[in-house]
Amino acid sequence: MSKILIIDDEPGIRKTLASILEDEKFRVFTCEDALSGIEILKREPIDLIFLDVLLPKLGGIEALERIRKEWPMTEIIMISGHANIDMAVRAVKLGVFDFLEKPLSLEKVLTVCRNALAIKKLREENNNLKKISRIASEDIIGTSAIIRNIRETVKQAAESDARILITGENGAGKEVIARAIHQCSSRANSPFIDVNCAAIPETLIESELFGHERGAFTDAVSTRKGRFELAHGGTLFLDEIGDMSLSAQAKVLRVIQEQKIERLGSEKTIETDVRIIAATNQDLEKACEEGRFRRDLFFRLNVIPIHAPPLRERSEDIIMLLHNFLNTLNKNLILETDAQELLASHDWPGNVRELKNLAERIAVMHQGDYITGSELQKLLNNNKKSKRKTSSNDASLAGSQTGLPEGILEKNYNEAKENFEKFYLEFQLSKNGGIITRTAEAIGIYPSNLHAKLRKHSISTANVKEE
Repeated sequence: MSKILIIDDEPGIRKTLASILEDEKFRVFTCEDALSGIEILKREPIDLIFLDVLLPKLGGIEALERIRKEWPMTEIIMISGHANIDMAVRAVKLGVFDFLEKPLSLEKVLTVCRNALAIKKLREENNNLKKISRIASEDIIGTSAIIRNIRETVKQAAESDARILITGENGAGKEVIARAIHQCSSRANSPFIDVNCAAIPETLIESELFGHERGAFTDAVSTRKGRFELAHGGTLFLDEIGDMSLSAQAKVLRVIQEQKIERLGSEKTIETDVRIIAATNQDLEKACEEGRFRRDLFFRLNVIPIHAPPLRERSEDIIMLLHNFLNTLNKNLILETDAQELLASHDWPGNVRELKNLAERIAVMHQGDYITGSELQKLLNNNKKSKRKTSSNDASLAGSQTGLPEGILEKNYNEAKENFEKFYLEFQLSKNGGIITRTAEAIGIYPSNLHAKLRKHSISTANVKEE
């Protein structure tokens, strides 16, 4: 329960504020002068102070200077019925969270109070994380139970070289967790090398992982180190490992067992000291049952499992995360109550990545220090993909210029579906200039899934570009 101190010489203000805040389940302390308030601060860990400007014995600005020095982590909101611009500027320079004029708007009091406490929690969280070895977990932001558990797991896992498998939806923060583990570990000063297994064509994945000698294959014009070599002494992050081919899986398993690699085209054995962290948005146990993933590799990787939850399952962290993203963009913003409710009710299909995009959009497009629910809704709507209706011209183009696969109407359902999917993907790739990200967005799937489908149908990626 957050503790709030009200310092005001007007009994009516103290009583009204205390009643409102206690209804919101805060624990409230009140006093009529700053010296009495300082005595309360000495014995109680206060989270937030409502501090009047004109006070007996010790003025509000003087009290602010003293409190800031002795209790720097306590948030302060100044209130006054006789404020002027110079006084407000001085208070802001001394670090107050906000400056409210009397008569107070009760709705605004609650909004500013909640935002101030959210910022305080964020700062406390960051300070706690800085005590962790290598200060890496400050990127894993939130106060929800599941995030606290992840941070604890990160701290414990970082102390060993055990392999880790991170699961979760796209955009949920799997790479953030992987980097935190690396930076908290004794390998922090060594490389962190990431590999997106879904973005590398099957024909090149082994070269990317293990390297190659000059002349090992047609395009191997020079010797190249693989990611295992580059990560020596550090951490190798295998993202979207569920999309790795069975052939590459077998070789990764061998490296895990022997701690040695061989470049393509070489018989020389190279010892490697690498910690492996893998991540996937797939159900690997199901993939093992279907024969798409090696069960022995799954058990090798899944020594310490970590699940990155979707944002909709930790809605209490959303405001804190948004403020964090906005702070990095030098944007201070106070969320009105309806804006906070909108953030909590949104489904967040893009998870933390979608929230970060929203923060960037706010920083660029929103003017002012406050944002309402209706203003925020407009910015959220801008994030929705526009679904262009297929015109008769498009349908004609698909039919007349490319044609349906020959004999598709005579095949059984499963064969027809497979043939049409290949035809559809080839058509969309061509239509979108061979650009993976643009094609994936146009058809409503993730780029990693598109890569997997291209491999499944043996569609040439010679002229394909990522973006």
